[in-house]
Amino acid sequence: MTGGHAIRGSRVGAGPMGEEERGEVAPRRQVFYYCTRNHVSAPYFAQDAEIPETWDCPRCGAPASQDEENPPPSPRLEPYKTHLAYVKERRSEEDGAAILEEALAALRERRRL
Repeated sequence: MTGGHAIRGSRVGAGPMGEEERGEVAPRRQVFYYCTRNHVSAPYFAQDAEIPETWDCPRCGAPASQDEENPPPSPRLEPYKTHLAYVKERRSEEDGAAILEEALAALRERRRL
């Protein structure tokens, strides 16, 4: 026996919806993009929309283009650099030693007070 709910098992917006309820679909076109890993993505664009030259592949994230024979190359990923690596790019070993000695001297001076 049901609990007297007439809309049991349904949700807001459920039910058959045709074009008469939603309105007509805007004119659109499907564009195919190809990435270097042979993935194909085919998004739809409005008929009058500007079509982008490249598109990010939804499967691997690599850039994709409309040219199946020559897809764009995958971007070169730079390895993660630590803060110390960036500091070593800007400073020489001698500069680093001088800065460290200056910081240690300032620390020792504060401890004396």
